[in-house]
Amino acid sequence: MTISIDELRDLKADAVVDARGTSCPGPILAAKKGIPAVPAGGLMEVMATDSGTLKDLPAWCKKMGHDFLGYVEEPGYLRLFLRKAA
Repeated sequence: MTISIDELRDLKADAVVDARGTSCPGPILAAKKGIPAVPAGGLMEVMATDSGTLKDLPAWCKKMGHDFLGYVEEPGYLRLFLRKAA
């Protein structure tokens, strides 16, 4: 499933995790901590400033069975989106 950047910008996440200012493994730990608040099939947004999150979060999603939907670059940080496994 491919989602455009405009579609990603308009997504309303069930939970937003702000991991800005943390470096690896901070954003992944924040995602692990936040994922229980997301209903099965729901959306989570992870905000991060560490560019390593661009490879770490998709790898974590794959390992856990979640769908990594993509990311949007905002001034100074990234917004990464995933759909929780059903």
